[in-house]
Amino acid sequence: MSIQSRSILHVDMDAFYASIEQREQPELRNRPVIVGGSPNGRGVVAAASYEAREFGVHSAMPASRAYRLCPSAIFVKPRISLYAQVGHQVREILSSFTPLVEPHSLDEAFLDVTGSLKLYGTASKIGHTIRARIKNELHLVASVGIAPNKFLAKIASDHDKPNGFTIVPPDKIAEFLDPLPIRRLWGVGKQAESRLKAFGVHTIGDLKQFPTDTLVETLGEKVGHHLARLCRGEDNRPVVPDHEAVSISHETTFAQDITDRETLRAVLQQLTEQVARRLRQQSVKASTVQLKIRYEDFQTYTRSVSLPVATDLTRELWDAVSMLFTERLPDRRLQVRLLGMGVANLKKGQAQQSLLSGDSENSRDRQLDHVRDAILDKFGNQGIQPGTGLTQSDDTR
Repeated sequence: MSIQSRSILHVDMDAFYASIEQREQPELRNRPVIVGGSPNGRGVVAAASYEAREFGVHSAMPASRAYRLCPSAIFVKPRISLYAQVGHQVREILSSFTPLVEPHSLDEAFLDVTGSLKLYGTASKIGHTIRARIKNELHLVASVGIAPNKFLAKIASDHDKPNGFTIVPPDKIAEFLDPLPIRRLWGVGKQAESRLKAFGVHTIGDLKQFPTDTLVETLGEKVGHHLARLCRGEDNRPVVPDHEAVSISHETTFAQDITDRETLRAVLQQLTEQVARRLRQQSVKASTVQLKIRYEDFQTYTRSVSLPVATDLTRELWDAVSMLFTERLPDRRLQVRLLGMGVANLKKGQAQQSLLSGDSENSRDRQLDHVRDAILDKFGNQGIQPGTGLTQSDDTR
């Protein structure tokens, strides 16, 4: 099967956290809602409803600034357990159409429905059915992008938000991509955009006409070749479901570069919580913890550390990635465009050595994780939160 004959969907929940709060609290509907910390403290915005976004509010923004932009906004404390429970319900809907579901975060996922077309109809029909089920069963709204590969599907799902539905057929790739601004390409930050615009490159179509050699010379070999492929809509990555993954990761790209260290730590904590929960859901443990950070000039660094014993404990994963963030990053100004946390070297069914040896601290951590997971599975609306400051931030969707 050729790459271009695949049918890939990207399903992205619209204003996920804020929409859940509006669903749970009818008095918040059609009003500007900001999920995050208090505007009177050092809190940050975890999510904003579309009504709040009209005032310029976006995720990872200091809550105090969000309040100045939108004084009429209603600030709501995050309920991560509730959001994770709803994310699991969304995942169940997606998995009913294909086993090839690759979660990207709590509120978005890729699906390869190529093998499901004979059973469920066209990719368009599957996409419409998924949206209808999410609306009817969960009373939430999702945007869907359909294309021959993951990159195009992701761009398509974001093309007409909220409640968007965009199809990019193989013979319409150039027609879809060429008019879009270059900042829509993965890897084009403010600095790269400024350099390209200096050459008269404003759209993806302009970039496609730009000589690859000059692009490499301008932005570096890795970024140059990367953008040369993307501007032509080329992306060969397969959809990798959880049970086949050799690693698990979550990352978030910020709407604006983040310079505040505490904001970055809050986001990193939430990414760690998501990864830890996915490990426990799959009954696997990880012996390698990874940190990924991308700066405004697209310089990307990955750091990793090996653990003495494979684990799925939230605290142990956080201790490791926090050390990487604090001690292993280059000595340069924090102006961060992307932050990610992941684990690798997954081991199935390995006993927890520290528990067997009677480590009371790890035993307590495991009990806390199990209690949180159990409450999340059965009573997600209770909003159990870990005591690590996770209430301050989350993924930027």
